[in-house]
Amino acid sequence: MINFDVNAVVHINESLSDEQIHGIEKELSGVRGVVSACAHIKTPHLMVVDYDPQTLHSSDLLYHIERSGVHASLVGGI
Repeated sequence: MINFDVNAVVHINESLSDEQIHGIEKELSGVRGVVSACAHIKTPHLMVVDYDPQTLHSSDLLYHIERSGVHASLVGGI
């Protein structure tokens, strides 16, 4: 059960295809504590991730994104 919901903005360094972005979104949506993850078509380098900070630390988000073979940095979060 998700008790708290915060947002983190993640900057992805590489230029990714829609398919690659959707793959990362899908990967993150399966991570315990993640409520949602999405990147807008107009800002594909920025992904907003809603998550429960009591379940998952923001640095863990980077770990899961970088497992996809991209470089990323946290712009905001707890």
